[in-house]
Amino acid sequence: MELTSPKEIKGLLSKYETRPSKGLGQNFLIDKNILQKIVDSADLKLSNTVLEVGPGIGTLTKELAQKVGKVIAVEKDSTMIGILKETLKDYKNVEVINADILNYSPQTTSYKLVANIPYYLTSPLIRKFLELQNPPQEIILMIQKEVAQRICAKPPKMSLLAVSVQFYADPKIISYVSKSCFLPAPKIDSAIIKITPHFTRESPAFAEKFFSVVKAGFSHPRKQLAGNLSKELKLEKTQAENWLLKNNLKPSQRAETLSIEDWVNLTKTACI
Repeated sequence: MELTSPKEIKGLLSKYETRPSKGLGQNFLIDKNILQKIVDSADLKLSNTVLEVGPGIGTLTKELAQKVGKVIAVEKDSTMIGILKETLKDYKNVEVINADILNYSPQTTSYKLVANIPYYLTSPLIRKFLELQNPPQEIILMIQKEVAQRICAKPPKMSLLAVSVQFYADPKIISYVSKSCFLPAPKIDSAIIKITPHFTRESPAFAEKFFSVVKAGFSHPRKQLAGNLSKELKLEKTQAENWLLKNNLKPSQRAETLSIEDWVNLTKTACI
């Protein structure tokens, strides 16, 4: 069965009396070249275990199963489980789990996360897996184009999302993907993003303090940093200004102009 053929996909869904769920953000990939780009960007080996989120009808799952030792496919939509049993019946190295990925914890310590995910899941999914004690070796996702650009942004266009990802990992956009590559076509274009978690990680206590400072800084993104920090962290305005100056930052700067290193330095010298 050709799982990138619109005709085959429609026939398969009709057989199981279902259709793509808008609520679950189901958009099936129908472009073979894009499918291959996702697989290639993951640098897969037979020794790898891959965790796939939202396999849908199994289009990407089949390609992954041919490259690695094991694929753990976590699908929230119980309707798709029956379809997956049919489309993946020849692949003994695939384990299909009917669960919400945000409530699922991988049992393996070495794995890669590869998925074409619904847009609404992007931020919570990335946050969950980057904050795990055993994060994936690599994360390759198909996500909304604008969100991918925000994640990979540099000063002076940083955002809370960019800082949250780049504190833990190095993100890189692999390719942009037209909405015409999906069935049904979403309203916006997508991007394949590769997120490589850092080998060394800060302690949970430092991370908690770091994000307290960062969230205070971004509390009112268009306002000056000194004002945000003093208000949110209950500091005197002069105390916040001196704290910034000590780290070679201007009190009048905005949060979006700071690098990860700037935020780390602020955290290390914070009196909170």
